Amino acid sequence: MTTETILYIIIAGVISLSLALFMYGYKTKYSKSLRWIFGVLRFITLFSLLLLLINPKFKSESYSIEKPKLPVLVDNSASIAELKKTDQVSALLEKLKNSKELNEKFDLSFFSFGSDFGELDSLSFLEKNSNLSKALDATNELFKNETAPTIFITDGNQTLGSDYEFTSTTYKNAVYPFILGDSTTYTDLKIERLNSNRYAFLKNKFPVEVILVYNGTASVNSQFIITQGNATIYKETVAFSEDNNSKTLNFTLLASSVGLQKYTAQIVPLEDEKNKTNNSKQFAVEVIDQATNVLVISDMIHPDLGALKKAITTNEQRTLTIKKPSEATSILNDYQLVVLFQPDRSFTQLYSEIKNLKKNTLTITGTNTDWNFLNSIQQEFKKETSLQTEDVSATLNNNYGTFAVENISFNEFPPLKTTFGDLSVLVPHEILLGQSIDGFETGTPMLATMELNGKRDAIWDGENFWKWRAQSYLQNDSFQEFDGFMGKLVQYLASNKRRSRLEVSNETFYYNNNPIKISAQYFDKNYVFDSRAALNITVRNTGTEKQTVFPMLLKNNFYEVDLNSLPAGEYKYTVSVDNESISRSGDFTILDFNVEQQFLNADVSKLQRVAQNTKGTAYFSSEIDTMIKSLLANDSYQSIQKGEQKTVPLIDWKYLLVLIALTLSAEWFIRKYNGLI
Repeated sequence: MTTETILYIIIAGVISLSLALFMYGYKTKYSKSLRWIFGVLRFITLFSLLLLLINPKFKSESYSIEKPKLPVLVDNSASIAELKKTDQVSALLEKLKNSKELNEKFDLSFFSFGSDFGELDSLSFLEKNSNLSKALDATNELFKNETAPTIFITDGNQTLGSDYEFTSTTYKNAVYPFILGDSTTYTDLKIERLNSNRYAFLKNKFPVEVILVYNGTASVNSQFIITQGNATIYKETVAFSEDNNSKTLNFTLLASSVGLQKYTAQIVPLEDEKNKTNNSKQFAVEVIDQATNVLVISDMIHPDLGALKKAITTNEQRTLTIKKPSEATSILNDYQLVVLFQPDRSFTQLYSEIKNLKKNTLTITGTNTDWNFLNSIQQEFKKETSLQTEDVSATLNNNYGTFAVENISFNEFPPLKTTFGDLSVLVPHEILLGQSIDGFETGTPMLATMELNGKRDAIWDGENFWKWRAQSYLQNDSFQEFDGFMGKLVQYLASNKRRSRLEVSNETFYYNNNPIKISAQYFDKNYVFDSRAALNITVRNTGTEKQTVFPMLLKNNFYEVDLNSLPAGEYKYTVSVDNESISRSGDFTILDFNVEQQFLNADVSKLQRVAQNTKGTAYFSSEIDTMIKSLLANDSYQSIQKGEQKTVPLIDWKYLLVLIALTLSAEWFIRKYNGLI
């Protein structure tokens, strides 16, 4: 409290006392006892009110003891069960939770991880993937400003995400890996990786790449075989030794019939192999008889063209060709979708031919677009623009209903460059992405789709979306989300199929260690997306005839179901709408591949390097007590006494208001009682 404030309080006391004496001590007719009572009450009331006006501030200090944190990360993936280490995990957790000394020194918290990371509830050891890097990243973020040595209970075998050894170099606390497994080397042959296209064209050959790995000291020979049904369609003899312990096979297979073609790749196991699960792998290829051909027309070189080609051709069902306007007019009829990139007057003849052929189009505009030409050559949209440019960000329209769109964090993507002015769409349309500037939505579309007289078109006003694809990779370690968004846009625009009130989207086949999701959209009779409907999917296993019904959950502008609980097999499904006689049916296949069954032992050397990178220590499963003693003996982990100083203004002290109310009430009651009111 400052000297000035103290002076004000003294003055307030003098004023309050003077007023009380003047009111009840000077020529008053009340009795002596009432004068004293009224004088004291009035002094308290006036002094309290003046104190509230002065509002002095008081400082208070509180102290607390903060123990160092001890997060415990537990691997909940299926590889732990395969290595038969589940009992050791349970024993370790029990010991950590019941250790009185450890709980006195540390504030323990428990987390589990597989594909995702979260607080430990219960352990099933059924997770189909293990993302160790994500677990370390999340823990690093949770305890970034605290002393938090981390116990990392895992076998060190990662199947998803970036390399956790690299992630550990930026980890801010010591990591103590508790290694579930040993360093014993077993003789083993396995298929390390198999790469093939998801799609192939009829009568064409498609490439297959297989990486085979051998662990052992003796020289061995084996057979690599690919079968389809009961027929062997490829065979090769392979030889390994201690020094020559890996082989990469590259070959092609013929796509002889349309539809889903399933294959089994196998390296014939050795007699003394311990794990034979990793000797075989199923894969599939969907054979199609024609591709979706996309033509991009541009009179300039721009990085957006590269991003567009990469995003669209990620799906092997699609091909993309880039031509100049002078080269494109005669070949338009060979393509299902025409992309017009930053049109100018060199596109004049093209627009005439597109109109004659009624081709679906995607127009992408930017700072080099000739809007005077574009406004005059077509009647679907216009923009009154100037030579000035501006940066605009994207916002997803959650009510967009033309096709299912997932929010891939559009609002976090870098802004796109466009010319200054409002874009107006003159035909029936839906806005997919809106514009925002500095966080304020302008009401102007960035990306809108149109459908009129059986023809589908879209306008995308903004360039440099190659930055979106790069940002998507930085956020997800994959281009998949952005490419999936572009794929859905192209799939819609390249088709002239009449819209149905119930649209269902699914893959022909899934690997059971990846997400298995089916999405659907339901529209009312006016073809407006209905978010209040109840959709169910009935799934039947064609082998066992087991039938299961799942509800489909609303997600933005579509319904979705996660079918990862289903075992491998062939399935037929029917999506239906409650209280409506409308349904859609289809089929899909789940291929069996449990990547967590591919491991023979723990990755000891990598976990030891993680401990070294973070100045921690790695322990084996027999060293539980040693690890606990080491943590208890480490003087770096000490409780800290923290003091917190708070400045509290008097106006926040509610008791003073209560005191004022009591004094005024008491004075009123005494006056009433004595007949002075």
